Amino acid sequence: MFEYNICNQADEEIFIKQCAALENKILNLIKGKLIVDVDESKIQEYLLNDKKISVYNSYYINEVYIKSEIDLIPYFN
Repeated sequence: MFEYNICNQADEEIFIKQCAALENKILNLIKGKLIVDVDESKIQEYLLNDKKISVYNSYYINEVYIKSEIDLIPYFN
């Protein structure tokens, strides 16, 4: 599992921009459902070749981060 810290505080604008960056940079990315928690935290799920990528905007942890079953660095170099 790969984890990427994007921002050290929850931020809706950064969350949206990060999701857009993934969608623009990674071909064949399949956008899944958006999960919204009771505290307004969000998880946007994606699939790429049957591997899961999740973008989090967490008010509980207070951070924007990604958990991925694949390495995303090659898509952003």
